[in-house]
Amino acid sequence: MIPAFGLSYLLAIAMCIHVVRTGRPMYWMFILLAFPGVGSLIYILTSVLPDLMGGPTARRFGRVARQALDPEREYRAAQAAVDDSPTAGARMRMAAAAAALGRFDEAERLYAEAATGIHADDPTLLLGRARALLELNRPAEALALLERLGEQGEAGRTAPAALAMGRAFHALGRTAEADTAYQWAAARLPGLEGLARYAAFLAEVGRRDEAAEALTEIDKRAAKTTSHFRHEARAWRDFAAAALG
Repeated sequence: MIPAFGLSYLLAIAMCIHVVRTGRPMYWMFILLAFPGVGSLIYILTSVLPDLMGGPTARRFGRVARQALDPEREYRAAQAAVDDSPTAGARMRMAAAAAALGRFDEAERLYAEAATGIHADDPTLLLGRARALLELNRPAEALALLERLGEQGEAGRTAPAALAMGRAFHALGRTAEADTAYQWAAARLPGLEGLARYAAFLAEVGRRDEAAEALTEIDKRAAKTTSHFRHEARAWRDFAAAALG
């Protein structure tokens, strides 16, 4: 009988063959051979099962698992794309990847570099740069971009744009305008970020009863969240709860 350790290596070798045949990145070979048990399990969850199962849920699960294993994977791929062809689209992709890693200075610079010429008023670039500026505590600059975005009609009047506008108004002390923007965004955004930010705003301006009601609603929604988004839901629930103290 082959011992369990030997079986784990046989499985790892089988997964290495899968890596080669499917053209997956060669770093998987090191992971699989260095950590045959855990490495094989991670590889199966992130690469084999999504292929076998198909469908958006399986693909999303695979992306989440790969991101947890290698959080800079998308950033490296985006950087390679920029190095190969520094187009506005490539810079936009790299900016989004940088922002996801918390590198907001770099993200803001990349969005600014991409937003030139015919792309100067691109809604995605304007919103992305405004969000980066908000994270950098530069709300006045963010607001100027969001106001330009709002001049584009329906393309610039989206729930994500309204949430960013609420954050900018909030940071600048324009409470009434922040309330309107937050409330509009919270009613339309999927997920819990909009409602959580609105609850935090309500708590900060002294409307604690309304903030508590919003937190109760967050708890109801979080309880219905699928396992894939439970961690994110918990993070936004904690964000709102912290504001209430």
